[in-house]
This record gives sequence, structure tokens and C-alpha cells, in this order.
Amino acid sequence: MAGSRISGEAPASSTAADLVLGMATAGRPEIAVRTLARLGRQSRLPARVVVSAPGAQDFDRDALPEPGLAEMINGTRGLTCQRNTILDGADDDAILFFIDDDFLLADDYLAELCALFSAHPDVAVATGLVVEDGIHGPGLSFEEAEAIIADVPPAGPEVLSDTYSGYGCNMAFRVSAARAVGARFHEGLPAYGWLEDVDFCRRLLPQGRIVRSNRLRGVHMGVKGGRDPGVRLGYSQIANPIHLMGRKTMGPLAALNHMGRNLTANTVKSLRPEPWIDRPGRLRGNLIAIGDLVRGRLDPARIQDLA
Repeated sequence: MAGSRISGEAPASSTAADLVLGMATAGRPEIAVRTLARLGRQSRLPARVVVSAPGAQDFDRDALPEPGLAEMINGTRGLTCQRNTILDGADDDAILFFIDDDFLLADDYLAELCALFSAHPDVAVATGLVVEDGIHGPGLSFEEAEAIIADVPPAGPEVLSDTYSGYGCNMAFRVSAARAVGARFHEGLPAYGWLEDVDFCRRLLPQGRIVRSNRLRGVHMGVKGGRDPGVRLGYSQIANPIHLMGRKTMGPLAALNHMGRNLTANTVKSLRPEPWIDRPGRLRGNLIAIGDLVRGRLDPARIQDLA
């Protein structure tokens, strides 16, 4: 897409030759198209935009203002499988930047991302500052997210903070670092792949720092459509941390913190659940997972049998 622009937007000033933007999407074709259409606002464009979707019903490339903006590849349904499909097609020297289909970038995000990796060869993974995250509430509309982005003030001097993991909704890494350790997104975590970002990033830690930058800003809408039933997420909230402990990509304290926080929230809030969260379903999933743990049959893949 070098030199390309999106109709009605200001032209980008340059293209980053080694930056690939990847998006895995399913069941939310309209929001995915609207999110990608905003890339024309970026002061620097990626060399490629690659979308992995299970089928044409999940992403209509022709609906983009400029269809040539993105490449589409079919991927087996499931976040980790779809991300691996994109990773497999990336060059070794690329910076691969994954965004969720409901994550809006500040207009200087990609320029700042390229500058970060150029200035800091010791960084393997970089993630940004989520100005507002709709995942913690009822979610944000596209218009609400755009209004928030429009009010983001200019970034201050760069501050890089070492962090346990990148946040999967906006996470970039050196493909060479992943290839050096044979890291891929763990397909043993099906569907939305709860904590797949943690598992992947911790595998890259020997290759360099994992950082959060204050100059990478965006808004996560936290769109609720296209997600699985609460019981599946509830099961994953227990099964996946324990599974990652076995893979040595999550320490016991971090795993216990994840499980304890979610189990407590689901128990307390099931009494008066939020309209946008299936708390009873999540609690049921937590309890099924605990029962499976006691019986010695805990397996993240079991969510595929739950409804």
C-alpha cells in the first residue's frame, strides 16, 4: 500500500517499509472496515495491512473506501490461529503490529511506533497507552471513540515503562525476535484466546524488553458483539492462567491474581450483574473449571464444549 491514501482523508506523509499492521476479525465486519478506514489519518502508513478472517462474511474488503488498502487472508476461526496466519506471512525483518478490530489509533500512532523501534534496538515488544477502554464498561460507540481520540493532547517526552506483557488490542513486536525463539500464538487457547498476548510476549522476553510507551495512544471500544457466551470466558479465566503456568509463561503470583480477581468479581457482581456482562455465566464457567481442576481434567480447549 506504499503511497496509498483513503478517499476523503489527508494523505500520509510517508510509508514505513518494515511495518505490517495485522488484524484478526470475526463476526464484526462493519466495525472492522470502519477501523481500517481511519488509517488514512495516520502521518505514516504501514507497508502492508493484512486482515485474517474466517470468511468473506466476516470482512468485506470492497466496503473499504480504498479496497487496495488491505490484503485479506482466510484463517481458521480463533484469534490465535488467525494471528498466526498473519505472522506466517510476515518477513523476518518486519515489525508486526496487531490491533483489535475495535481499536482506534491516535493520528501519530504509527509514526511514533516506527520511531520507537528505530531508536530502541533493545525493545522486542511495544504496546501503547489505552486512553479509554470500553472493555471495562458497556463499550464505546465508534463516534464516542473518535471524539475521545480527537481530544487526546499532544504527547509529552517519551517514557518507556517495562511491562509484563503487551496488551493484545495494540501490540507490536519484531518478527525476528519471534522467529529466534520459535514463538507463535498458542493455538491451544481457542476462540478469543484469553491471555494469548501474555503467553506470546513472555516467550519473547529473552529477545528484548517488553515496554509500554506514553506516545502510543489509542481507544479500545470494547465492542460486545461477536463474543462468546460468558460461561466460556469464565472457564478460560481459570483454565488459561493455570495452563500458562505449566508453559512457564505466567508466574504463580500473576496467575493467582488473574484468577482471584475474576472469581471475586463474578461472585459479587452476579448478585446484581451489569447489563452488558454475563456474570452468572462467567461464574458458572469459573466453577466448572475449578471442578475440572480438582478432577485433573482442566483443559483450555474445553470451552468449545460449553454453551
